[in-house]
Amino acid sequence: MDLRRNINLILLLVLLGHHVKGENVVFNVKHKFGGRGGVSLKELKAHDVHRHGRMLGAADFQLGGNGSPTSSVLYFTKLSIGTPSKDYHVQVDTGSDLLWLSCAGCDNCPKESTLGIDMAQYNLQASTSGKSITCDQDVCATMFEATSSDCKVAKPCEYMVTYGDGSTSGGHFVKDNINLDQVSAGDNKTSPLQGNVTFGCSSKQSGGLGTSTNAVDGIIGFGAAKTSVISQLAAAGTVKRVFSHCLNGNSGGGIFAIGQLVEPKVNTTPLLTNRQHYTVSLKNIEVDGEVLNIPTSIFESKYSEAAIIDSGTTLAYLPSNVYNAVMGKLMAKQPKLKTHHHEGNFECFSYSGNVDNDFPVVTFKFMGNLTLTVYPHDYLFKLHDGDWCIGWQEGIEGKDGDDLFLLGDLVLSNKLFVYDLEKKTLGWTQYDCEYSYSSSNIKVKDDSSENVYTVGAHNISSASTTTFTLFLTLISFLCYFFN
Repeated sequence: MDLRRNINLILLLVLLGHHVKGENVVFNVKHKFGGRGGVSLKELKAHDVHRHGRMLGAADFQLGGNGSPTSSVLYFTKLSIGTPSKDYHVQVDTGSDLLWLSCAGCDNCPKESTLGIDMAQYNLQASTSGKSITCDQDVCATMFEATSSDCKVAKPCEYMVTYGDGSTSGGHFVKDNINLDQVSAGDNKTSPLQGNVTFGCSSKQSGGLGTSTNAVDGIIGFGAAKTSVISQLAAAGTVKRVFSHCLNGNSGGGIFAIGQLVEPKVNTTPLLTNRQHYTVSLKNIEVDGEVLNIPTSIFESKYSEAAIIDSGTTLAYLPSNVYNAVMGKLMAKQPKLKTHHHEGNFECFSYSGNVDNDFPVVTFKFMGNLTLTVYPHDYLFKLHDGDWCIGWQEGIEGKDGDDLFLLGDLVLSNKLFVYDLEKKTLGWTQYDCEYSYSSSNIKVKDDSSENVYTVGAHNISSASTTTFTLFLTLISFLCYFFN
């Protein structure tokens, strides 16, 4: 596969489940964007605009996790599905739930991709382990959380996902094997393992999903709904509903994890209930150690208190009055700074000094006395010509017109985030996400033997590129390479 024009992201996963010995999962992930250097800010913003339109517009849609894929795929991986197994490239998305693939004979499904990958379509008849799901089966009611009123015997369990920008994916549900690599002794030795999941077989796509631009074969969602792969495997007692990520803001590398982490320890805050996305309660914001003078009502509305944490978004979006207050504090720190607009609405400036020494730290404070610190090198992007641009963006509205807090990779980088869907908490800690290939202090636990193992980034070099591997504990290492 030729990805010379794309940035490669290699993702090593190690999952920890309830009833399996300390297994690891391994699969390669390719990333559209790498580190900060050389990235088109206009392209980043366009990516987020597409994502926001779909994410917010899909808020009322109950199937597929009420999340959305992005038309500009942020990162994707290769899954091995069926018997005999076949490889598919799918987007990895924490903002949605459903796994779906383009199906054989699909109407308006892309057959080629600008990403340079070989496109594939799932063929139920070609897999001896694949089964069609009918509307009268319990699994269909589970996927929809309701029973169809017009269900007839042997009628397929159909679905249709419509996103805010008008793109659609429709088809029916099937069930088949995902081939896994199980680490048998916690020492990076693997043995075969199979999981069995229900997923969407897309027979028709429209809008951005039907074009060859950044096209992939489907999407795997890591949301909290019952439809997600992680939830299905957890229900079968294979894995725990816990995953983590740690992205390096400079090189684009980092850690992505699913399962129980022993070290490092993280403090947590409750995930807000009855929300369509991973959200937490934001209490106040400090800039350079001073609490922003913002009306308390901004933290009391049902939307504004809910800061959405979304690793699929590249930048960070603040309500207008919060954005203005943050920018005011930032500019007050450098009163002689002259800014200019770059690629649209980005505020940029020339600067030769040390940004971490000369610009303020921004701190978000959440319920449970948990803080999230964003350093200048996190929220400032350096361009090829030496100019710097500010990553804070203004204005994303909810359905009722209230401004939202949407915190993407700009805020999440250089921190280890842990999503514990069993305890309904989200936690994080400041962390060095850029590891050498010879060492790591990430430790995982085998619940069966109670052994604790250290997992290093060197696992990547020997990882299988053709299987999505599930482990008892999941640690993944992401590596980005420029062409």
